[in-house]
Amino acid sequence: MKRRPIPIVLLALAATLGGCSEQPAADLPALEAQRDATSVSGISSGAYMAGQFEMAHAKDVVGAAIIAGGPYGCSESLYADVIPGPGTALLNLTKAINGCMLNALQAFGVPNPALLAERAERLAEHNRIDPIADVKADRIYLFTGKNDTTVVPAIVDAARKFYEDIGVPASQILYVSDIPAGHAFVTADRGPECDHTGKPYIVDCNYDQAGALLGQIYGSLSAPAEQMTGQFQVFDQDAFTEGLSNHGLSDDGLVYVPQACQTNAGCRVHIAFHGCGQNRTFVGDAFARDSGYARWADTNNLIVLFPQTAATPLNPQGCWDWWGYTGPDYLTRDAPQITAVYRMLERLSAPRTSS
Repeated sequence: MKRRPIPIVLLALAATLGGCSEQPAADLPALEAQRDATSVSGISSGAYMAGQFEMAHAKDVVGAAIIAGGPYGCSESLYADVIPGPGTALLNLTKAINGCMLNALQAFGVPNPALLAERAERLAEHNRIDPIADVKADRIYLFTGKNDTTVVPAIVDAARKFYEDIGVPASQILYVSDIPAGHAFVTADRGPECDHTGKPYIVDCNYDQAGALLGQIYGSLSAPAEQMTGQFQVFDQDAFTEGLSNHGLSDDGLVYVPQACQTNAGCRVHIAFHGCGQNRTFVGDAFARDSGYARWADTNNLIVLFPQTAATPLNPQGCWDWWGYTGPDYLTRDAPQITAVYRMLERLSAPRTSS
């Protein structure tokens, strides 16, 4: 008998349920977190989003980790302000791939960290992002793998130059470029061999990247937990996208809440942005559970928020928007994705409600 193909929708559903926690999505809890001590990190498209969120809300963000990503605004076309509509996003995407990942436009001055710094300053002057002065106090972690051919090392070096050009002192920047990693988040003991590039984009390089970047941002930390006592919680992201069109976010997100933060006020929040092909649809909870963030969070009163994108026909790999597919405001506080994630941060920072 001829075998019938399994519908694609069912395959996607099975992949999602097979890799992720099956607990139903609940409300993101109000935990009275310390909002003005927030930090961000991300890999690949998530690295670009981490930088965009940092610039948009620099008053609340104290540090950022850019892993396999480039400078803020790198993909924005010179015609972004004069060509309205979706055509700009297509121009940006071409520039993003060739100029801000592969470094194939170097002869044409792309990326240009000094020019991008000037662009950021103009956005700040028009109150579309927070003042640049608030970024200058941030502590920055930058990482490029020696075997990364997806976002090549020169692009991450351009991010370093961007931060220096906007006035972040070199003493506040840690640039790691000597580990033979592929295009992936690096761990001490999880994932395939160090130079591997592929799902779930987590590799074993005998290097604890989560601890390194959190230590760079926050300073001295308590040793990570051997056995985690906190909880991963699936939450409803739809509550944070009201009034936002074309936001590109998934229905559900994930947050890790240490046991101490479930009852005590004043925990800090770290927002970890996954990369393309690394959301829960593609890799389950691998990024959240195997990256090592939770082990450090448990012993350092740190809530870790893992917001999630959706895979769509226009964005099949579920990338964060760093070239404008959600609209022309993607670099600013008005960006749909930045707005939604900031609403999540506000919820985590809100006073607990009595039951």
